[in-house]
Amino acid sequence: MGSDLRSGTADGSAVHTAEFIVSSARLTELHECSAVLRRTRARAEEIVDEARALLAEAERRGDSARTYLLRSQLEQARERYGQVLNAYLLLSRRINEERQEILRAQMDRDRLQGLSGVA
Repeated sequence: MGSDLRSGTADGSAVHTAEFIVSSARLTELHECSAVLRRTRARAEEIVDEARALLAEAERRGDSARTYLLRSQLEQARERYGQVLNAYLLLSRRINEERQEILRAQMDRDRLQGLSGVA
């Protein structure tokens, strides 16, 4: 009774369904990570803006010691923001690659099913 799972239509369909479920779960995971990074990126932007505002205030007041410290902190905030942004872009790229792989696999299966239905 169907030792080859891909030989029968029902068995092959079950395998394809399972593969789709796994792929969809992976894609969902990546989207959740992306949402976390998106919030982190937004917060990092806020921190950079806050650091910039504090530095501007210290410069207006002529507080050179505080200006020096805040300039250093602003630079650190920008560096961290860059790291978060790079991670976000990398993950976005990976999500697109996963999506393309899923679509490509679905198209290949549909094409093969179409060919086997004709034969």
